[in-house]
Amino acid sequence: MNPKVLSVLVLLGGSLLLTACGSGPKTASTSTTTTGVTQNLVLTPAVRKSLLDAAAAYHQLPASDYVGLRPGTIYYAFDPATNSYYAAAGLNASPHSVQAQVGTQDDGAYNLFLRAASIKTWTVYDDGLGGVQGTECPLTIPRAVLKVWNWKAKSCFPPS
Repeated sequence: MNPKVLSVLVLLGGSLLLTACGSGPKTASTSTTTTGVTQNLVLTPAVRKSLLDAAAAYHQLPASDYVGLRPGTIYYAFDPATNSYYAAAGLNASPHSVQAQVGTQDDGAYNLFLRAASIKTWTVYDDGLGGVQGTECPLTIPRAVLKVWNWKAKSCFPPS
């Protein structure tokens, strides 16, 4: 066989082999895997900020009117059965915002959050009276989420 033809065949074969081995351009995968089990999640700084921003907007105040989420009141989970994220948190008002301080003492003391896995914005539900006997929850939280949060069945407020 002609040495030039042999060289071209070797080069082509090597190129095909490298391409088959994955040396070509990579594309990012957008798929996610779920275990099918509701998971209690760690609250990252980005999620914390998104919850605070959503709650502030819901209460028609700037996020700067709050200094953060109230420790001991924060819950975050993913439920594969509904393909949704659930969160709950109280707000810490800034000492410089009388309006936020009044709101966190009254009806805006506790918030529930819901967002579908396919979107990035939270829907906020005010649950300021959630711990009061006989009040109705503004959001039905799935039993599996309540279980990983260690909340009572049909509850929408953390145990005291």
